[in-house]
Amino acid sequence: MLVLGIESSCDETAAALVEDGRKIRGDVVSSQVKVHAEYGGVVPEIASRVHIVNLIPVLQQALAQAGASLDDVNGIAVTRGPGLVGALLVGVQAAKAIAFARGLPLVGVNHLEGHLCAIFLENEKPPVFPHLALLVSGGHSEIVIAHDFGRYELLGSTRDDAAGEAFDKVGKMLGLGYPAGPVIDKLALTGDPKSAPVPRAMRGRGLDFSFSGLKTWMSTWVRQHGLPEGQALNDLCASFQAAVVDQLTSKTLQALAEKNLSQLVLAGGVACNKGLRAALQQKSQELGFELFVPPPVRCTDNAAMIACAGHHRLARGERADLMLNATATLPL
Repeated sequence: MLVLGIESSCDETAAALVEDGRKIRGDVVSSQVKVHAEYGGVVPEIASRVHIVNLIPVLQQALAQAGASLDDVNGIAVTRGPGLVGALLVGVQAAKAIAFARGLPLVGVNHLEGHLCAIFLENEKPPVFPHLALLVSGGHSEIVIAHDFGRYELLGSTRDDAAGEAFDKVGKMLGLGYPAGPVIDKLALTGDPKSAPVPRAMRGRGLDFSFSGLKTWMSTWVRQHGLPEGQALNDLCASFQAAVVDQLTSKTLQALAEKNLSQLVLAGGVACNKGLRAALQQKSQELGFELFVPPPVRCTDNAAMIACAGHHRLARGERADLMLNATATLPL
């Protein structure tokens, strides 16, 4: 089965062709980072308009890369939520139009399920079900048990801001531009994570996260001390990142122990963070659980993961009609 995946939930326009839920035939992502950088974050209206311009060229490039045409496609999977509703609608409307014109089966996919399925793409030894997943991105921070494709159990989530959002907002306070997550991660490599008393939130309070307090702490620190430079900036970035990583890691280890699971998948855009990867890798060696992390290109938003999730839904006989709509707050 050759599935065409379409993703437009935020600021990446993406299309991919995936065969049998595993083999990537074509995969194209057009990022809008440069468009939104001058505003310090994603502007929803601009994102929607850029998706309209980019979608058809991206789709054509993905088909060319796969050496295929729409005649070869057996089904279409499109992100229907969560995300920016205007951006989502561009992908959903395009997918419905193609499905109607070509008489192809269509399925809507949850963006978060796509991230959870990314580990199965071109992976000879993927995790087995059930396994635990830590899903961390700009909009979501969740601990989930994946019981099977399409069957997920939410154990914990953020009470306020997502980890990725905290990275970007703190980076903006420090004058690091947008997106700030990768910059903080790079600076933290040569910083002292114990240099500043960044607080740890939600200790001993279940499996939920909280990151808004870190932004408040950083805002107060900058107001009192001014913007750091040089090594002082590296140290502050390392201290902030350590606080985020500590919270994510401790809650995840707690969930593994409580649910007696031995495999962990790290997914989402923040899974690219070297500090988080290193911390979980160290814990996996110490405690004996298996850690699975997709390559960085599969952690950020892409359509191959949507096609993978869609493949399994289509194989189960799921179908969406032309009333399929975008849902900004779609739960997993």
